[in-house]
Amino acid sequence: MTQSLSDVARQRWRIGASLSALMVVIYFGFILLLAFNKDAVSVEIVPGLSVGILLGALVIVATWGVTWLYVRWANTHLDAQVTRLGGNAP
Repeated sequence: MTQSLSDVARQRWRIGASLSALMVVIYFGFILLLAFNKDAVSVEIVPGLSVGILLGALVIVATWGVTWLYVRWANTHLDAQVTRLGGNAP
């Protein structure tokens, strides 16, 4: 099966859209939790650290993780496919 550049672009779009949707779910899930369950997020785990602050930090870490996943996928799969098609991927 031969693969065209439009197939690679479509695959990149699907991965990007999927990871973006994941981040939207994580972020808006956190915001909705803050909006509708203030009692749960205000519980202190240790003095000065509430569940809300911990979850906010985890949202940031999740952003880094999703970005890392995309970069790893692009470096291992996308670049190889573009190179096979005769492109100048790094």
